[in-house]
Amino acid sequence: MSRSALKLLAVLLLFPLAVASAPAQDWAKANLEKSPRHREWVTLKHDGRSLQAYVVYPEVKQKATVVVLIHEIFGLSDWAKEMADEIAAAGYIVVAPDLLSGFGPNGGGSSEFPSQEATVKAVSGLDAGVVTADLDAAADYGKHLPSANGKLAVAGFCWGGGKTFLFATHRKDLAGAFVFYGPPPADVSTITAPVYGFYAGNDARISSTVPDTTAAMKAAGKRYDPVIYEGAGHGFMRAGEDPAPTTLPANKKAREEGFARLTMLLKQIDQQTAELRDPAASHAATSKAAAKSAAPVSCEHGAAGNDKAMAAIM
Repeated sequence: MSRSALKLLAVLLLFPLAVASAPAQDWAKANLEKSPRHREWVTLKHDGRSLQAYVVYPEVKQKATVVVLIHEIFGLSDWAKEMADEIAAAGYIVVAPDLLSGFGPNGGGSSEFPSQEATVKAVSGLDAGVVTADLDAAADYGKHLPSANGKLAVAGFCWGGGKTFLFATHRKDLAGAFVFYGPPPADVSTITAPVYGFYAGNDARISSTVPDTTAAMKAAGKRYDPVIYEGAGHGFMRAGEDPAPTTLPANKKAREEGFARLTMLLKQIDQQTAELRDPAASHAATSKAAAKSAAPVSCEHGAAGNDKAMAAIM
């Protein structure tokens, strides 16, 4: 075989490896780079530990609710950062801690791991107490930002969904916990915030826990509102956003409906904050709405259509 043929063979053999090692979330990174929002890394200190957190600010004139975002078992990936940016675009300050900070090669975080398998192994091995302390540090930082309105929520995905549910048993100042396809904690008795669940129909490993969790939360007198998106698979918030032709329509639909529901619920938290800040204005608005409802009402098809759309989202 000639030298040129050997070179060609070597290139052909290496090509699949190059494709396999290419970043799987280039689309998420590209979307993030187009964002006009302010994004920054901050270092949070606690118990002698340095935690890196990715913070995204909304472009709003009023103070905003803070959302602590807990990443998947894949670490603080490009998609996790893009998800943080999308939530910020809806009007919220997002603090996304890299829970692998300091545990990667050369003392790095998520981006330093050589493979997805290595990242998954590292996240799976994180100490639960350290994770809780990290989340507390992220929550405390966000809540005390000058542009924060004092309201705090937490949202997590996959592994982070389970940690979100668990964090709700620990953190007493949460206005809401948004669990995306994560398992429940063993004991729900100490939860004080409403918990909203987002589950995939084709994910029996997780969605099969919903009936027992519903019963446990009801018995404990806690608010739990789960929604199962039929036809979707585990990780649909990420998978449904992937522009690849192979993306399942059910994942895309679940992703769109799930995000709409998340932002709707966050807006409800904002409304509660506004009412607490200015009860007089809230009372005036309520009185005005009552007076309007008492007046003669003409048929408005648009309003009925909106109610139907809202019911579909719920």
